[in-house]
Amino acid sequence: MWWTLFIACYLAGGWNPLISALQAIKNKKLDVDLLMIVAAIVAAAIGQILDGALLIVIFAISGALEVIVTQRTAHSISSLLSLAPEQSNLLNDDGTTRVVNSKELQVGQRILIYPGQRIGGDGIVVDGVSEVDQQAVTGESVPVLRKVGDEVLSGTMNGTGTLTVEISRPASDTVIARIVSLVEEASNTKARTQVFIEKVEQLYSVGVIIGTLIVLFLPIVLLDYSFEQALLRAIVFMIVASPCAVVLSTMPPLLASIANAGRHGVLVKTATVMESIGHSSIIAFDKTGTLTQGAPDVTNVVPAEGYDADTVIRFAAAVERFSEHPLGQAIVRAAEARAITITNATNFRAIPGQGVEGVVEGHTVTVRRADEKSATAGTDVIVTKDDAQVGTIMLVDKIRPGAARAIDDVNAVAPGGLMLLTGDNASAASTVARHIDLGSIHTELLPENKAHIVAELERDDHRVLFVGDGINDAPGLMAASTGIAMGRRGSNLALEAADAVIVYDDLSAVAPLIKLSRRARRYVVANLCIAAAVIITLVTWDLLGTLPLPLAVAGHESSTVIVAVNGIRLLRKSVWED
Repeated sequence: MWWTLFIACYLAGGWNPLISALQAIKNKKLDVDLLMIVAAIVAAAIGQILDGALLIVIFAISGALEVIVTQRTAHSISSLLSLAPEQSNLLNDDGTTRVVNSKELQVGQRILIYPGQRIGGDGIVVDGVSEVDQQAVTGESVPVLRKVGDEVLSGTMNGTGTLTVEISRPASDTVIARIVSLVEEASNTKARTQVFIEKVEQLYSVGVIIGTLIVLFLPIVLLDYSFEQALLRAIVFMIVASPCAVVLSTMPPLLASIANAGRHGVLVKTATVMESIGHSSIIAFDKTGTLTQGAPDVTNVVPAEGYDADTVIRFAAAVERFSEHPLGQAIVRAAEARAITITNATNFRAIPGQGVEGVVEGHTVTVRRADEKSATAGTDVIVTKDDAQVGTIMLVDKIRPGAARAIDDVNAVAPGGLMLLTGDNASAASTVARHIDLGSIHTELLPENKAHIVAELERDDHRVLFVGDGINDAPGLMAASTGIAMGRRGSNLALEAADAVIVYDDLSAVAPLIKLSRRARRYVVANLCIAAAVIITLVTWDLLGTLPLPLAVAGHESSTVIVAVNGIRLLRKSVWED
């Protein structure tokens, strides 16, 4: 029965490494897969089939875990492209329209965008006024007013007005297309850690193979050993130099850390990512949906003389209950939270680029957005009744509860400091900065700008950890050494582009995750020292004396057990809380 199990281990665990080893030989390379196969075969040949089977199983598990990298990124990128509508209404010279493929739009052509339609290309507004929801592309939490002369972006959602837009970029050069290009380019690059691992793997394999050949033939030539004696010594050398303990030096601490993080709501996609997190020197954050809740809320109501706050909310909610605008939805939520009865408005209509209007209790009520320059913070809306002002409602995308303390904790483990990268304007960013110490602040950034800033920092030898949630954050997440996405609000592309996901959007998990990664790295270094010390000791004993085969296997396996047990200590709950 045991022999059947051992053979199954060899066949099941050794198949993929064997293919990889043969491919390495074909490419004139030596790697650990090849060394594992040779060591396992030699171990079986001298009767140590258990040692060989264990070696194969360890490598098979290790290889499988390293290969578990998301395969759905390509699908997520294609879903990003679907933000841009397949068809657009091309405006002819005679004023008529015809439906064309959005990918065929040329610079200088004009398209007509009706209320509620997505914009088919990047361009400049030449006629009309409307509010445009750009959150999917720029991260702005509130739709922005777009009028003649303003730029609009492909894939953004038109609001209540009709716009005529003149195409300014070909489909291959839109902001959306550039996001896809940046993500694809970043996906094809290798982290510095990965390059280092590949170099070490190659050198280690070459060294062991050369060493085994020397141990086999040199005693025959110089010491007059028989071939059987030299072969036994070479076999012992191959066994004690095999990388079982070396492999376990790295994986158990990192996998235990991944499991521990998972129990605390953080999904780390690979062991390489867990190792990389601890190297971070600069921590960059997106604002909307990351530091803030991602949706505006009513924070204050300033009633005009003769009115109270509830009356202002009641009039505004009566009109806004028919609106799908985020500001309108926030006002309705505020009325519900105050237990205000929302009456039914009649004659509802949207005023493109301005607000909404309706008749409430026989009075014409208008809710419109205040001039941005007059807004104190966030967004202000003015409520009027029969053209007389009833009051002002102030709305802000609120900071996440506990964000300030969480950021303070992150600051303590970020030697290079913190950074805010946001598509929102300076006013919205400064509102957040008044409550959270964020270091340097960069505002009004397109996705490519975020990626460019991160890439510049990386080129200056900083290791950037970027935390974001939206499609617009994907290039930044990919450009950074490590990208972390917020799980609940995170877009599909952000979740796929990120290296780790905070499942419950808990910012307080960032600092413990960095600490856990650094502790795992210390455990890895300790394990490597233990494994190296045992290998050096046993190899020296084999070369300078006579190391019995059972003792060689026992010593080799004992180092494997020691590093394995040391690694799984990171499963303890207290490790996360320290």
